[in-house]
Amino acid sequence: MGHLTVRQRLAALFTGALLLGAALTPSASAQAPEPTTWTGTWATAPTTVPKTDTTAFHDQTIRQIVHTSIAGSALRIRLSNEFGKQPLKIGEVHVARRASGTDEPTIDPATDRELTFSGKSSVTIPAGAPALSDPVTLRVPARSDLVVSLHLPESTPGSTVNSFAAQRSYIAAGNVTGETKIEPQSVTERWYFLTGVSVRAASTGPTATGPSGTGKASAAVALGDSITADTTLGTNHRWTDYLAQRLQGPGGPRNPVGVLNKGISGNRLLHDPNPPAGHPAEAYAAYFGESGLKRFDRDVAAQPGVRHVLVLLGVNDLGHPGIIAPLSEKVTGQDLIDGHRQLIARAHERGLRIYGATITPFKNDTLGFYTPENAAARQTFNHWLRTSGEYDGVIDFDAALRDPADPERLLAAYDSGDHLHTNDAGRDAMARAVPLRFFK
Repeated sequence: MGHLTVRQRLAALFTGALLLGAALTPSASAQAPEPTTWTGTWATAPTTVPKTDTTAFHDQTIRQIVHTSIAGSALRIRLSNEFGKQPLKIGEVHVARRASGTDEPTIDPATDRELTFSGKSSVTIPAGAPALSDPVTLRVPARSDLVVSLHLPESTPGSTVNSFAAQRSYIAAGNVTGETKIEPQSVTERWYFLTGVSVRAASTGPTATGPSGTGKASAAVALGDSITADTTLGTNHRWTDYLAQRLQGPGGPRNPVGVLNKGISGNRLLHDPNPPAGHPAEAYAAYFGESGLKRFDRDVAAQPGVRHVLVLLGVNDLGHPGIIAPLSEKVTGQDLIDGHRQLIARAHERGLRIYGATITPFKNDTLGFYTPENAAARQTFNHWLRTSGEYDGVIDFDAALRDPADPERLLAAYDSGDHLHTNDAGRDAMARAVPLRFFK
């Protein structure tokens, strides 16, 4: 071949670049898949266990029931070994819709799906880590029960748990993850290792982009304590369940909003559990979970599709010191304000909208939380919350629940009986106190 001129060389290079670009450009039939937006439909907050809790599973299946908030066309789950001290081996996982018309751990077999992790049916989760399943196609109705069955083939300590599920889970021998019915060896009111379910949620309003879940669905995380976690056993009557119902009714937002309950009974904003040496609380305080400030990144910021945060924390910070925590951890209203300001800053750093809830009344509570000093601290905090404008919005649970004749007390119609926690009517009133405009 003869020598090429400079112009010929440039033409050849240009032609080659065009051919290479054509080779690298995917055809219409080979375009990259449309990105999927995952939105939480259910979640719970994990904790560690006290030394006295020696629960372990030995070649057993845990069948757990969870209640969705929003619908979807596909799902994935999040498992957690975040409080484990050793790798967690999961042998097999199945998910299905609960059989209609039953409160037993029976599945609808037509909806049974085996879940995989990086294409494999089993997964070993390192100590301190979570794991996400691969997506699976399954129609998930809003406000319905899902059944998630985990097989633990080896001796496995129950180290990562929510001990206040108020929902029955069932333990059976061997691997029965895909069975329609199981014969439980035991029943527990805890969730083990399972901390989240997210869905491919189609938007329904004018901003929807189709059924793939790439529209405007979002999640709202409720960060709280037992007042947020509480429900009558098996009824799904948490105030967040009532809120999920309101959001899907008249006046609700055009696009789906998943409601994720991250309440932990006994949880505090500023301190981890710290029972005095020799105190009976050493046998259970670990279940109260890490402080709200410590768990914010995992339990709020990491949730799929999170856009809104609803915070109700502070009553245990006031009540625990001197009862099941050292007096040295006593807090003031200003301490609570400073802690909440940190939550606001961390939420805004991530572009989240965050709404603060007033601390509810607890005069004459049976746990011994009430003192005039604690009542004054509650009022100091509530006044700041209502007037400062630092939160993106205020949820006035105090105004919704207090007795007009004695504002330091819960209204009797909303009182569970301990003068601190609400009953079903009170939880419904809490949901009605949340402004729906926050989510539009």
